[in-house]
Amino acid sequence: MNVSVHARDANMIAPIPVVSVRSVVLSAPGRGEDLQVRVSAPIAGRALPVIVFSHGHGSSMDGYAPLTDFWAARGFAVIQPTHLDSKRLGLPADDLRGPLIWRYRVEDVKRILDNLDLIEKALPGLAGRLDRTRIAAAGHSFGGQTTELLLGARMAGPGDDAGKDMSDRRIKAGLLLAAGGDGGTSLSAFAVQHLPYLDTSFAAMTTPTLVVAGDSDHSPLTVRGPDWFADPYFLSPGGKALLTLFGGEHMLGGISGYEVTETTDENPGRVALVQQMTWAFLRSALYPEDPAWSAACNALDRPDALGRVECK
Repeated sequence: MNVSVHARDANMIAPIPVVSVRSVVLSAPGRGEDLQVRVSAPIAGRALPVIVFSHGHGSSMDGYAPLTDFWAARGFAVIQPTHLDSKRLGLPADDLRGPLIWRYRVEDVKRILDNLDLIEKALPGLAGRLDRTRIAAAGHSFGGQTTELLLGARMAGPGDDAGKDMSDRRIKAGLLLAAGGDGGTSLSAFAVQHLPYLDTSFAAMTTPTLVVAGDSDHSPLTVRGPDWFADPYFLSPGGKALLTLFGGEHMLGGISGYEVTETTDENPGRVALVQQMTWAFLRSALYPEDPAWSAACNALDRPDALGRVECK
């Protein structure tokens, strides 16, 4: 795997054509409006493993094409919800659901898993092709926090949700991309006041997970440095891997979309590395006999690598 800073977009030479449908609407009583999702899958193949991807704050089901297209073209069915914080929904700042959007996000993913029969039928040719025993959850930034809870992390702070298990046993593997770290004294005053749900403990997060963090990702949510984003790896039980991206900032080179203005560290090579390593991790996590992960790690062991991997 020779990834350079001038790497060609792998989705322009995808091995399998991908089909996609939007907006699939799932009934969501009590949410305020129904849940809209995008479904993407390769046109060929059966028993497709599933990835449910949770977007970052303000994005939608139409974001993160560099990752979701890559995964779908290499054998995964990818489902992307549009959470209530999406800018496209235009919730007013004083909306009563605001303080609980983190919880609605977790419920969105579980609702998707409850409705796989409907989702299969929504994309022509997909019915009967999903492997319900091989499901992964992935998320970036706020979506990473959503995914942490689904993988077994717990809220540690005061309130009725402290210590509550919100995980879903149907999820067998996870990807955390620039996801928040430890709570407590690691949180900034702003985060403590406005985002108390970030007070997180990883002691019960047992699901096999790849944590992806940039070593230049400085966040106003923590009093610490970029090492905060590695906490889900260091503070959780075994079965985890950590990919640290050299020079990576919060968008990890540009994973949230093509030519998006929010990317401050645009680097096609970095995106290519995230594409390859996330795919390889999930292949081996969901299919233990698949050597994709070990091969990807071996290929990264080179002087000019854009990142490093450690496992436990």
